[in-house]
Amino acid sequence: MPAEHREQALDLLRSKHRMPQDVAHLTCEQLFCLAVGNAPDDWQSKLLRSEQRQLILNCSRQSGKSQLSAIIGLHTALFTPNALVLLAAPSLRQSSELHRKVMQAYSGVSGVPRLTATSALKAEFDNGSRVQVVPSTEETVRGFSAVNLLICDEASRISDELYFSLRPVLAVSKGRIVLLSTPSGQRGFFYKEWIEGTEWERARITAAECPRIDPQWLEEERNRIGDYWFQQEYGCEFQDTTTAIFRSADYDNCITSEVKPLWAKVAQATSVSVIQPAVL
Repeated sequence: MPAEHREQALDLLRSKHRMPQDVAHLTCEQLFCLAVGNAPDDWQSKLLRSEQRQLILNCSRQSGKSQLSAIIGLHTALFTPNALVLLAAPSLRQSSELHRKVMQAYSGVSGVPRLTATSALKAEFDNGSRVQVVPSTEETVRGFSAVNLLICDEASRISDELYFSLRPVLAVSKGRIVLLSTPSGQRGFFYKEWIEGTEWERARITAAECPRIDPQWLEEERNRIGDYWFQQEYGCEFQDTTTAIFRSADYDNCITSEVKPLWAKVAQATSVSVIQPAVL
């Protein structure tokens, strides 16, 4: 976008979102507008304004979830002195890419705390805050403390061991955590937290709900990759793994509480689950 057009767009955004003259009072939503040069989607605005400590984003590919999380991380670092923001992902390359988005967003604002050190794996600011990429293995993530924000990108692909090793960094600080991903089967901590986790603010955004993705392209993509992968990557559905012999629904159909138990001790139970033949 030409510089003059970008300034015109930003002027409109400043007017629409009532940008303060002093950038020290920018909200997370206002920072998004200035850093990205566009207004956030409605679902992004809701999460940018959220004060919930735990956010879990089950969102389509290319929906803007990584950009959103990068802005949340940057806002924490810029406007919370001495903050520590950790970026985790299944691989170092992926967490470094999220860090790159944070730094791209930083380059779009001025009048905020200055960088004192930067690399592909970290950024340090003159307000004492840090943004740090963490290793992708459980054995090497220990040692961090007083973490204000933990962001786990591609969370459905992060191992349970890494996730369980990272969560204690929030214990004392009572910091925030953001999990973002597309699904990857009905397994792992991301699936469990989405289905039965407590105290999470959830957001589910399919590709059809993203205004930047062409519906015709989506239909062509469905035909190209098949319904299984399409529903997982673009429909935000937790599919059975491709290596499973039976579907989860088949197992569910084998369970009933209506059959009377055959053993006396079991008969004392108030609710009994008995396997019955299922039609596969």
